[in-house]
Amino acid sequence: MNATALETQHRNARKAGIASFVGTTIEWYDFYAYSTAAALVLGKIFFPTTSALAGTLAAFATFWVGFLARPIGGIIFGHMGDKVGRKKTLIITLMLMGCCTTGMGLLPTYNQVGLVAPVLLILLRLLQGIAMGGEWGGAVVLSSEHAPKGKEIFYSAFAQQGSPAGNLLATVAFLLISMLPDHEFMTWGWRVPFLFSAALVAVGMIIRMSVEESPAMQALKDTNKVEKLPIAEVFRSHKGLVAMGVGACVIALSATYFKTTFALSWAVTSIGFDRTQFLGVITFAIIVQLFVQPFGAVLASKIDLKKAVIYMLVPEIIALPLMFSLISTGSTKLAMVGMALASIPHSLYYAAMAGILAKSFPVQVRYTGISLSYQICGMLFAGTTPILGQYLLGATGTILSVVALGVVHVLITLFCALGLVTRMRQEDARGVAREALAQV
Repeated sequence: MNATALETQHRNARKAGIASFVGTTIEWYDFYAYSTAAALVLGKIFFPTTSALAGTLAAFATFWVGFLARPIGGIIFGHMGDKVGRKKTLIITLMLMGCCTTGMGLLPTYNQVGLVAPVLLILLRLLQGIAMGGEWGGAVVLSSEHAPKGKEIFYSAFAQQGSPAGNLLATVAFLLISMLPDHEFMTWGWRVPFLFSAALVAVGMIIRMSVEESPAMQALKDTNKVEKLPIAEVFRSHKGLVAMGVGACVIALSATYFKTTFALSWAVTSIGFDRTQFLGVITFAIIVQLFVQPFGAVLASKIDLKKAVIYMLVPEIIALPLMFSLISTGSTKLAMVGMALASIPHSLYYAAMAGILAKSFPVQVRYTGISLSYQICGMLFAGTTPILGQYLLGATGTILSVVALGVVHVLITLFCALGLVTRMRQEDARGVAREALAQV
């Protein structure tokens, strides 16, 4: 490859990385805005006839609905992404997510229209989940396939930065709005972060439309090697790979909801934190994640990948219990320290995880394969974290049960991630052997 072609490749890779980052930031902003609202306000205005605890559980249940829909989105948009292209599919997912989130900001409340309100909320949350189900995998694949050889994990991390960035935007939006008096916050203030999505989507569309299709996808089209039914091929030939992919995502996804959605509700209702006060704690932790996370991709690119996974995940077994212990003191400063420390291990791993998944699946089914892995994990583990945590806390009366759940999530992730890395190396060795035979 000559210098001009190499520079063009690097320029396209940077453009794809930035577009993936901006797009996933907007999508995650929309998704996290709902999780924050579920912890603070949705139970009271959409399920007001139940007790306070039941209302919170109901709001968390609608939160989980989005995760239930995400595998459907992974199948629908994974199929489109592996058939018609990554770029076109990602434009559709961004538009769908933006419309749903803006619609949430315009919904009537239970007191205005009765049961119609929660039904509409659930419907929009379902559509939001479907959009998110197609977004993440496509953004990761687009960045990975534009990356120079050997830098797939590094460029995949661009898409991963969208999660803390979107979370930070959503948390700051609610932090500012939560400063309103309770009446204004409950009547109209909570709508503002949802309505803000419309402006973000307009910006994201301009950036995303400027990106070229990935070279790998274009090559499949040019050689007529596009898989006719990607989902069938995934389930026929890669079921075990999907199962390992699901496990490898667990704590990378659920940790965010341990820290934000569940911890926010617990800290405000049980420990005595003011909502604005604890949103400040979460904001500080997300800022730490935003700056620390890219180093996970650097670490995974510089040292042995198995060692990198162990170094990134094992500390979470200590950090997560420490976080809940420090929050239980009721001290804002100690809660900030606990949240920040617990953010570091899973954030580092989250940056590398996308590239590990992308390299594990063949290009013909890559969008579908990593989307299914990630979204099934979201449905089974991440989406259940707030409601299961709330149930365990209520059933046992101690936060230790929630801590135990978090540790189990870490161990599942560690086992499956190491399995993926081992399999990836075996496939690389086979590929080198095939190339050597072809040259004989």
